[in-house]
Amino acid sequence: MSTSMGYRFAVNVTPKAGILDPQGRAVEGSLPHLGVSGVHDVRVGRRVELTVEAASEADARITVERLAGELLSNPMIEAYAVELLGSTSSTTSESTETGAGVAAG
Repeated sequence: MSTSMGYRFAVNVTPKAGILDPQGRAVEGSLPHLGVSGVHDVRVGRRVELTVEAASEADARITVERLAGELLSNPMIEAYAVELLGSTSSTTSESTETGAGVAAG
């Protein structure tokens, strides 16, 4: 049995300034049809949430920063921001790990 810390992060990925954002333009173009005014500079991105098991928040953040820069975003055209959502302590054993994902019915 071992105790580990899980750190929950969100990675928000958006097009860099100056990069065309066709989805953002489409959303912005639809606003008048919905009777919405006063909204502009719409940028559409994506959000990835993940939990990292690590010895410390700093270690977990290093992992998330690496994933964000190398896997979750295209650094040529996208920017990302990492946000800590929270942390949990959990005790795991062989039996609870193999029972994960079983739905009660």
